[in-house]
Amino acid sequence: MKIEQIYTGCLAEASYYIESNGECAFIDPMREPAPYIERAEKDHAKVKYIFETHFHADFVSGHVDLAKKTGGKIVYGPTEMPTGFEKTVAKDGEIFKLGNITLEVLHTPGHTMESTCYLLRDENGKEVALFTGDTLFIGDVGRPDLAQKVIADLTQDKLARHLYHSLRNKIMPLADDIMVYPNHGQGSACGKNMSKETFDTLGNQKKTNYALQPMSEDEFVVKVLDGLTPPPSYFPQNVMINIQGYETLEEVMHKGTRALSPDEFDVIANETGAVIIDTRAKEHFVKSFVPRSIFVGIDGSFATWVGTLIPDVKQEILIVADENRVEEVVTRLARVGYDNAIGFLKGGLEAWKNAGKEIDTVEMVTADELANIKDAEIVDVRKKSEYLSEHVEGATNAPLDYINESMKLILGDNKKYIHCAGGYRSLVFISILQGRGYRNLVDVDGGFVALKNSNKFKVTDYVCPTTLL
Repeated sequence: MKIEQIYTGCLAEASYYIESNGECAFIDPMREPAPYIERAEKDHAKVKYIFETHFHADFVSGHVDLAKKTGGKIVYGPTEMPTGFEKTVAKDGEIFKLGNITLEVLHTPGHTMESTCYLLRDENGKEVALFTGDTLFIGDVGRPDLAQKVIADLTQDKLARHLYHSLRNKIMPLADDIMVYPNHGQGSACGKNMSKETFDTLGNQKKTNYALQPMSEDEFVVKVLDGLTPPPSYFPQNVMINIQGYETLEEVMHKGTRALSPDEFDVIANETGAVIIDTRAKEHFVKSFVPRSIFVGIDGSFATWVGTLIPDVKQEILIVADENRVEEVVTRLARVGYDNAIGFLKGGLEAWKNAGKEIDTVEMVTADELANIKDAEIVDVRKKSEYLSEHVEGATNAPLDYINESMKLILGDNKKYIHCAGGYRSLVFISILQGRGYRNLVDVDGGFVALKNSNKFKVTDYVCPTTLL
């Protein structure tokens, strides 16, 4: 028997590969099927099942393409939701045999109504591992407010109560030595404050996870709902994609990797209303970029920020990127359902400038330079939880996550000095608002880390955050 966690850091997402006696299964695979097919071929194993723990909101699962290419059966837990693809709807307690081992379906509604865990038993019948999806994380549980964005009657209070009973009746009675393998780690918006660890024993979670401590149902509801913020707007759209199905990744890649000359790029940008996303390194973007481009660097939480800031997954997108990373950009867009990339700028910014096209830049200051500016208006675009934990005294909090509300906080002609934690989000923030006509925003190089380390700014006392949302 083999159990392998396949972790995708940019989405804090964990898929799983399980193999026994020449048969294998995947749990919650990502959009691109190739790595999973290659993993099965490495063991000369036949893909028998593709288990889904629920209809995901934060990414598009690879279940449809993977099933088509391997013949594996898509399996969900109990659900009446009609889908745009063939699936097996399992019953609570149903057993699936894989080689010499078995997986039992444990229906655990709460995060969503169809949420299901899979309990793995080895060839001797011993309970070895529990694949918990978004029901139980390490140090946290799945937020119960997402499904109501798709089905209004499923209030967060109702779902939280379902989650309370699922945890106590289905998961906590299991043996302490079982390994817990969740669908996400720290950085995902599917939980409030999950650990950086991506697996643990159930016994340790019973001791350390706040949601598994003794408390009444009402107390649990209050705790699990405390500190939740509105989820990204693309979440319910991803749920529907995962339910209805999608274009093949090959079709998406063909559209997105179309090379466009500067003139073609310019015409298409003006005629289609496509959003231009510049994925290059920050130091390159600030020096020159196509006007009205949005900076979302590929070396960061790229897909998550695209999903947070572009509300419609059907939006057409033009790409500016290092040419050796264009396929990576299109793939990572597709992971969160943005399948309408329509081409990239061939030759990059050099070709754009050589064609005599207009460019834009971003003004920057260092922490030391900012310290010498009298009465500087500092704007902190980190999440509210980060700001409340520790911030420069007098700074205004205008979170990037809610930029349409945050922009109202920075009205006026005075220069505003924008920072985040390290410099990624501040540049995203500025690039969006410069495209909307704000020309008085200055990026603080190095962000809050540089400001604090300079010892030239008064910083509030540190308070440990209770949520990372």
